[in-house]
Amino acid sequence: MKRTRSFRFRLFASYVLLTAIPLLVLGTLFYRTSLKVVTDQAQDNVYEIVRKNNQLMDTKLRILDQNSMALFTDKDLFELFNDLDPTSGSELLAADRQVSDVLRNYFSQFEDVYAYQLWTSYFTFGQQLPQGDPTRSEVYRTAEQAGGKLVWYPTYDFAAMFGQPDYAEDNIDFRYLFSATRVLDFSYLYNSILRRLDEGVERPVLVISLKYEALNKLFAGSLPDRSRYLVLDPDNRVAASDDASLVSRVYGEPWIEDLQRLGSGRKRMILGGERVIVCFDRSQVTGWLSVVITPEASLIRDLVPVIRTSTLVLAVVMTAAALALAYFISGKINKPVRRLTEAMRSAGEGDFDARVPVTSDDEFGRLLGHFNRMNDRIGSLVTEVYETRLKEQEAEIQALNRQMNPHFLYNTLNVMNWMALENDQRELSRMLVCLSNMLHYTSRREWGAVSLSEEIEWMNSYFYIMQARFENKFAVEYELVPELFEYELPRLTFQPFVENAILHGFEEMETGGLIVIRGKTSGDERIYEVEDNGKGMDAETVDGISNGQGASVGIRNTTARIRMQYGSRASVSIESSPGRGTLITIRLPRDSQT
Repeated sequence: MKRTRSFRFRLFASYVLLTAIPLLVLGTLFYRTSLKVVTDQAQDNVYEIVRKNNQLMDTKLRILDQNSMALFTDKDLFELFNDLDPTSGSELLAADRQVSDVLRNYFSQFEDVYAYQLWTSYFTFGQQLPQGDPTRSEVYRTAEQAGGKLVWYPTYDFAAMFGQPDYAEDNIDFRYLFSATRVLDFSYLYNSILRRLDEGVERPVLVISLKYEALNKLFAGSLPDRSRYLVLDPDNRVAASDDASLVSRVYGEPWIEDLQRLGSGRKRMILGGERVIVCFDRSQVTGWLSVVITPEASLIRDLVPVIRTSTLVLAVVMTAAALALAYFISGKINKPVRRLTEAMRSAGEGDFDARVPVTSDDEFGRLLGHFNRMNDRIGSLVTEVYETRLKEQEAEIQALNRQMNPHFLYNTLNVMNWMALENDQRELSRMLVCLSNMLHYTSRREWGAVSLSEEIEWMNSYFYIMQARFENKFAVEYELVPELFEYELPRLTFQPFVENAILHGFEEMETGGLIVIRGKTSGDERIYEVEDNGKGMDAETVDGISNGQGASVGIRNTTARIRMQYGSRASVSIESSPGRGTLITIRLPRDSQT
């Protein structure tokens, strides 16, 4: 035997279902949105760190550039090199002391500078390092090719650059350096005359060397866990990296070319099977590209448990509250309904003394009160008439049961509307309001003509309910001239034709249905049209409807009422063909102005 679920169980289950699905969707969206917001914020923070590091280093290196430019017009250096005899050992030593003092004044205050020198083919001025002949190095050739412009040479291996194999395996303090170099063509303004070095004087090359650890210090401690970083010149030579084995080598990964082309920004990539965020920015001074590679997991590792826990806690709390509310509401609805059902069963069995206790003054209380009074009335009628009038009495009782005051029906709909609002069911509330308006409109005693605005208002309520039922399968448009609102027309003139379009014209359509209600005046006529883009009808069906044979009761009734009220001055015509929709044209005389 099939088991019937109680009304309370079905109400409770439906409420839980309607609550659980939004909770699940909102919880998932909240979790994913939170993760995205956190990830994007962390990505922005890392990118900002890269930019700030570049700006900080650029600020320091610009000062070195400015100080190096000041050497061009240094009077002491100009006179020293213009008059220096490269073959005199004593002059070279004296010049070395003087050059060292000058360079010290310009560059000793920079803690990141390891060495500052002037290279010539005959002597190295300044701090002495085991460089052999530095003019044979790539650093020197790069400076000469730049022609006086400051050039930043990326980190190099000291032993390999200057041909010093004895230092290749030693852990020396100056193993990895990067340098700023430029050719110094001294000049001096004397008595408004610019003096330059003599043609035969060799122009020295300024070399400012910095340990590559100066670049590493920018990133150390400022990046998220498991982050990697690279500083690359335009040829992808590694100037600095968290992996010391990469320093001074060419970084050959193909994806780095896109970063070199873009210059600055951030990208999400998959490297080594791991999702990472790559933030990069180019130095305005050196032209080198700083790249930070951060795994996404490390950015949100500490926040994921917090987000997950807060989402679960929120979901559990809201679910518990929803269940409690569902149980309470179902009880409030089910209890009076159950009492009323039991009393009605007793009344149906002939016990008209059955009473339902009224414990509240709300709509349910008034409903139960109405039932008690109704039962009293029925009992009185039963006792007042003879058995010979039993059949008549039963008919009267049935009439009483059917004739529950329309006011009671509106009150009941109002109760349901307020309950829908309390449960935040706005769509159901709107449908109940529309249904109440429609019932009020159609339950009027007088069935005379109504204004066009009243008819349109009723149609809007009807369309709202039908669109909810058919899940917005169709849309409605009005094209009515304002003059028509001054006239009256029979009540429910458009409804049967619109209903026919929705139920039959759109039955094979999932979406895209369109109903257009038009109205205009022409001469002594008012012309109303109801057009749809449904499947249409063949000629035989159109003829049957026009003759009243295949038409619905509503269409026949409406057509008859129009002809009775206006006679031969009014007409209803149908134009349709399969696949091309249907056009209903209603012509009424204009002499029925309100």
